[in-house]
Amino acid sequence: MTNTTPADTMPARQARLIDAVRAALGDKAVVTDPQDIAPWLEDWRGRYHGASVAILSPDTTEGVATVVRLAGECGVPLVPQGGNTSMVGGATPPADGSAVILSLRRMNRIRAIDPAAKLAVAEAGVILQTLHEAAEASGLRFPLTLGARGSATIGGLASTNAGGTQVLRFGTMRALVAGIEAVLPDGSVYDGLAALKKDNRGYDLTQLLVGAEGTLGIITAVTLRLVPAVHDRATGWLAVESPSDALQALRAMEARSGNAIESFELVPKIAMDLVLKHIPGTRPPLAGAHPWLVLVDYVALLGETPAQAALEELLQGVLAAGLAQDAVIAANAAQAEAFWRLRDSISEAERAEGPTMAHDISVPVDTMPTFMLDAAAKVEAAFPGVHASAFGHLGDGNVHFHVNAPAGVDAARWRAEVGEPASHMVYDLVVAAGGSISAEHGIGQMKQAELARLSSPARMAALRAIKAGLDPNGLMNPGKLLALAESPSAP
Repeated sequence: MTNTTPADTMPARQARLIDAVRAALGDKAVVTDPQDIAPWLEDWRGRYHGASVAILSPDTTEGVATVVRLAGECGVPLVPQGGNTSMVGGATPPADGSAVILSLRRMNRIRAIDPAAKLAVAEAGVILQTLHEAAEASGLRFPLTLGARGSATIGGLASTNAGGTQVLRFGTMRALVAGIEAVLPDGSVYDGLAALKKDNRGYDLTQLLVGAEGTLGIITAVTLRLVPAVHDRATGWLAVESPSDALQALRAMEARSGNAIESFELVPKIAMDLVLKHIPGTRPPLAGAHPWLVLVDYVALLGETPAQAALEELLQGVLAAGLAQDAVIAANAAQAEAFWRLRDSISEAERAEGPTMAHDISVPVDTMPTFMLDAAAKVEAAFPGVHASAFGHLGDGNVHFHVNAPAGVDAARWRAEVGEPASHMVYDLVVAAGGSISAEHGIGQMKQAELARLSSPARMAALRAIKAGLDPNGLMNPGKLLALAESPSAP
């Protein structure tokens, strides 16, 4: 219950909240120095800038529950934040300073790893790379990785239903979450950490919280599925003439190897050229100029054919079939890491080149090759001077479709006059192809209007009803996923 009066100002409410949290949890749980807060007020891409008078940082689930309960009593919105690596402004506080940041970074314990059950229980603030290392030390692995693994946190990955480069075999975060602990908007704790194989007690609250972007509650811990450690891995690049040839190559390789191919990342020449131009120490993986390249990861478990030999046989097969023109396999772990650095640096290289409108989209796998080429041609024809291209996880129907500005433009003006209309066109093409405007990054602030514009009335009505039912005062991550006007009214 919110204890406010019409004359009660937001600064007064925030002051009461800060004092109450400090009294309940101590000084370590409250940060009010503007210099310490400043790095957490901007999104990773630098497109969204917020304001907040404090960061509240509890280190236990009970502490998070206390903060949420007190925030409800004071009528102060909370913006949950982990590694602040959102690609859609999902962890950036509102610019009006009305919200306080709730940091989960102090909740960074791995509570348990059960090798027999192949499960780990990790708190929301655990960094993905830390979980990788802990699982490896137990002879297992957590099969989700992405470029921001050194800063992205488990709570944020679950809240956004993150994907990454191993979705082809293991699925998104939703498939890897076996249970969740969360603090709901009323301050109560939902304990759903038990990894039950069967549970028919009504709505699946665990999966409802996955992908909710912190708008329905605060994830504090997650039970995650682990898989056997890789005994042997091989990484290679493949040169192909088209996305269609790439997909045919993938299908041919999968037919002969089962699920041993974990990653199959399609990269156009324009993206590779930018990486070589802007990222120091990089070099082309193959000689010559190729319109498309594919990065392949093949894994072998104990007792299976060595990965390098198996991948070499697969690549020879697609070369012999005319589906590829050249190929190379990393000679050692260092070269494999260098290969992956080329793929993981694409977004960084594009930022260095100039303004980019990035679209994380999905369409049915079989239609993706045609969509990539046709959509790029249509966007370039409609907006002369731009360069449109797509890269990413071809095998699961998810690519990052980027529209790059011509050289020398004013970034803000180009985004407003060209970039935004181009994005509208991209999303229209995606929906026409039966796809989704957000495959793995979420909606955040960036895609709110497009979600409302392109979603069915049934979908939007259900989203609004769920939000209103769980967060009637609209205090959980305001302005994300649903626009403020669509969310319950905060006091």
